[in-house]
Amino acid sequence: MTIWPSVDVVVPTRDRPELLTRTIDGILEQDYEGPIRILVVYDQAEPDPSRESDDERPVTVHCNVRTPGLAGARNTGILECDADLVAFCDDDDVWVPNKLRDQVTALRHHAEAEMVTCAIEVQYADRRSIRLAGCDLVTIDDLARSRMAMLHSSGFLFRRTALIETGMVAEDAPGSQNEDWDLLIRAARRHPILHVDEPLVRVLWGRSSFYAYEYATKISSLRWMMARHPEIKGCPPGAARVYGQLACWSAAAGNRSDAWKWTRETVRANWREPRAAIALAALTGAVRIERVLSALHKHGHGI
Repeated sequence: MTIWPSVDVVVPTRDRPELLTRTIDGILEQDYEGPIRILVVYDQAEPDPSRESDDERPVTVHCNVRTPGLAGARNTGILECDADLVAFCDDDDVWVPNKLRDQVTALRHHAEAEMVTCAIEVQYADRRSIRLAGCDLVTIDDLARSRMAMLHSSGFLFRRTALIETGMVAEDAPGSQNEDWDLLIRAARRHPILHVDEPLVRVLWGRSSFYAYEYATKISSLRWMMARHPEIKGCPPGAARVYGQLACWSAAAGNRSDAWKWTRETVRANWREPRAAIALAALTGAVRIERVLSALHKHGHGI
């Protein structure tokens, strides 16, 4: 119990050198006694060999050799991992110093657990919001009912053997969106997910995201999730949540017929789902989806 397991951290990146520096510094500054290695995977971008280091916590540089996009980049890094544990961190997020120590401590007290997540602090413009889950164990029923956005990929920590057995990140996810929700559901099918309900990751939201306003991709990825995971459709509140998102994104994309269709499906599944009202407001011209998003993001939420 005095020996701390080794950790490999996979950091996909694409054309954000300043943010990447901040991310790497947060990992290097971890208050953790075990070995840490950082694997930076460049996706659709020229690698920067100057990032390489042979320090006590080495940084290695790799090129995405799989499907272009976030999922392929993550999998490229995963296949290079040989540590006891594998963690993810996006190149625009930052770990707080006790992140690894707290998560590994939780794993050490639950030998049966295969994965541990954590809560997040969302930074949007000059505002910060904490997103907690209110639980210390996450089941597949929880994930069918809600995406649980506080379970952000930059907080994922796996036992490496369990990650390989679960299956890597889905590279067929449209635009590499919702691939983290998909991985959570597949992991939860095997075993409930351990959760440390403290904001151990600072997540940057806003225009820095490559996916913030790609509505067609958002729609495709949600339909992909519904087809892939029958648990979501089988949970009326969870299905209504996704239908409501589809209605909102369709309205934002200017596809009124689909927006009306998905709004009706939302109400049928759960008439209390607030996303139906947002979609209706957008359809009538009372509000723009972008304005709703901006208002929600200020409080650490999304549609």
